[in-house]
Amino acid sequence: MGSTAVVGPAPVTPWPRPSLVAVPDLVGAASGRVPVPPDSGLHPWFPLSPCGAGCLVGRHDRATTVQVAVRVLRTAAVAVAAACLWPVAAVAPAPVRRRFLRGLSRRVLRSLGLTVVVDDRRPFVSHSCGLIVANHVSYLDIPAVAMISPARFVAKAEIVGTPVSALPARILRAIRVERNSLRRLPGTVHEVTGRLELDESVAVFPEGTTRCGTTTGTFAPAFFQAAVDAGVPVLPIGLAFTTPSGSCPAAAFIGEDTPWDTLRRVLRTRELSVRVTVHESQLPGADRRELAARCARLIAGG
Repeated sequence: MGSTAVVGPAPVTPWPRPSLVAVPDLVGAASGRVPVPPDSGLHPWFPLSPCGAGCLVGRHDRATTVQVAVRVLRTAAVAVAAACLWPVAAVAPAPVRRRFLRGLSRRVLRSLGLTVVVDDRRPFVSHSCGLIVANHVSYLDIPAVAMISPARFVAKAEIVGTPVSALPARILRAIRVERNSLRRLPGTVHEVTGRLELDESVAVFPEGTTRCGTTTGTFAPAFFQAAVDAGVPVLPIGLAFTTPSGSCPAAAFIGEDTPWDTLRRVLRTRELSVRVTVHESQLPGADRRELAARCARLIAGG
């Protein structure tokens, strides 16, 4: 039977379960995606988000100054501990390394003041390897997913290369993807296929960009081909950031946000939770597009 587990700094008062809505990235766009400006230097299929500063308009309860200070100190302590312990965990046996990553991911979220609600709908909870896919709201999606199933994450090269992301990328053994290079995409998919064939788990955000959290976009089928070729199952995971009053965009990494902008909003938001819905694993079949659509429907259905 499925189970629901709550892990967080304080008890959770039940509130209505948030539901995501599957919508095209831009209503009226023939391709179902946000049109790429012809003079942008981006290829026509580059994933653009329809979300921006307008999605962040709204009020939510603010944490007190003391609460924010405590969260900052806890987060700094977790970061220092991770940097010190990772060299040892990196050479430990795989089961030990996975336990370390699960515990670290949980501590990262809790140190920021988030309550984590896990709704596991799998008939049998297992730690089998495969492709993991999730909707994308924030870089905090990464620890939320890693807490369930530690994996290599496919991450955009421009983020992996920044100083603030260097340590997390190394710990999670990120696979870089050049989003604006269609020529290099097959090579990255081939690398993911190879990892899956080696019995490793790989996590990817098929929307290719972040959203505010109220809708899901088109799931690009490219990386689903890796699951088809490797013959491994796909684990769909739905992510939603909420407060007791409903969906909350505080954790979203959208528009002109820097990582620090998102971090400040999260630290200052009271009673912020992340709901992680783990769906039943999907057999890959032979059609990557059908597989992508199937997983998108599951996640959008809440």
